[in-house]
Amino acid sequence: MNEIDNRPFAIRIYPAERLREALHKMYLIRAFEEGAEDSYTRGLIHGTMHLSIGQEASAMATCMDLARTDKITSTHRGHGHCIAKGADVGRMLAEFFGKQTGYCHGRGGSMHIADITTGNLGANGIVGGGLPIAVGSALSAKRLGKPDVTVCFFGDGANNEGAFHEALNMAAIWKLPVVFVCENNKYGMSTSTERSTAVKQIAERAAAYAMPGVTVDGNDFSAIAQAAHAAIARARAGEGPSLVENMTYRWRGHSKSDRNRYRTKDEIESWIALDPILRFRSELVAHGVISEADGDTIAATARAEVRDGIEFAKASPSPKLSEVTRFVYADA
Repeated sequence: MNEIDNRPFAIRIYPAERLREALHKMYLIRAFEEGAEDSYTRGLIHGTMHLSIGQEASAMATCMDLARTDKITSTHRGHGHCIAKGADVGRMLAEFFGKQTGYCHGRGGSMHIADITTGNLGANGIVGGGLPIAVGSALSAKRLGKPDVTVCFFGDGANNEGAFHEALNMAAIWKLPVVFVCENNKYGMSTSTERSTAVKQIAERAAAYAMPGVTVDGNDFSAIAQAAHAAIARARAGEGPSLVENMTYRWRGHSKSDRNRYRTKDEIESWIALDPILRFRSELVAHGVISEADGDTIAATARAEVRDGIEFAKASPSPKLSEVTRFVYADA
């Protein structure tokens, strides 16, 4: 009789090199956000930004089973999704800096980075704006007979938007290959989900649309990967959509103008103690996938990539004033 394999799901399913790559990208997301924050403080970036520090596992673990041709839609807090799907941090930072070498030629900025070549249909400054886009993407794949799956990232605040209910209903009716991933970080701007949402868990709302709904620890890489694995496989098999809710937390405020007056220091520190990167790294070390020295090297490499990306962005040319309307409207 075979012995039961009690190793975490991700370690059982994915090869060691893929796991090391996942840890690298999680460190890359963290370094990108910290680098962007520092650049903002130094006056190199203008406007605002929405950082996902503390939510790295949700982005990376969800994307583990996605092929390059699979699609994602993202949110205003979308840097992590972009990196997890394979974007180049130099071009992302150039977009952040408003430079011509950015993914959207400096026209989109932080909240509208898109990379069609890797299947990233774009971040979205409208709360819930990616939900109907994801349904359209999934409908296109089904009508064209393609095996592609679309993953739709959205925050807890979007679950009270009409677009959320319309999107889930339509996806369920037509059995579309889409996975709805709610990153529940407990607050829509400064409003707690306890005050804004009637159900205890947003995943409970899946029942209203006859689709599976599951809530997982959004700081546990393996728990997220397992839920995403099942949902993506179901979508790819033509069985329709699923709703996955990742319970996580943003360490920073909603945006750079948020002074965090609605959260206590103890609450924030209790979630920082659950750092998803350190949890995943410790798991990989415990099961012999990497050593502590490997982990240090992976982290240092990610930080160096972001430093290089910032220098690339700083050195890149700004858009010409004479071309201000280029790349803003779709070609006829």
